[in-house]
Amino acid sequence: MPADLRKAWFLAILASGTLDILSAFVFGGMAGVSPGQILRYVASGPFGDGVKEGGTGAAALGLGVHYSLMTVMVTVYFLVASRIEAARRYWYVAGPVYGFIIYLVMYWLIVPARFGTEPSLDPWRVGNALFSHFICVGLPMAYIASRAWPKSAFRSA
Repeated sequence: MPADLRKAWFLAILASGTLDILSAFVFGGMAGVSPGQILRYVASGPFGDGVKEGGTGAAALGLGVHYSLMTVMVTVYFLVASRIEAARRYWYVAGPVYGFIIYLVMYWLIVPARFGTEPSLDPWRVGNALFSHFICVGLPMAYIASRAWPKSAFRSA
């Protein structure tokens, strides 16, 4: 991976990951859930329910899990963008579409499989999740990816 592309990849992880977790903190705070509780819940995915009762170390572990997941999400998007010009050229559409795909995978497959729960259909929760995945994850990731390739990579339309 060229240095400029690697820099963009890292920036996309940092931007999307930070915006996403801040969104979770804001929406969680509105529901009376602390940032520490959110991070411990994230950590409980791979490390078990006991982590939810942990302290600062468990919350830090959750932050690491969060950015690890974001690394996978960004890597997949960059691989797609490297092969599909429309994902770079029309980033403002591709980003929210990818965010929606991430939402479906996380909330309809991974979380229910891990925690044995049904996906929430509560409009407030769904709206929060879609906002986060469209605006905080998909858009910045796609925008940064679109700028990672030289303009000469775009064929004239």
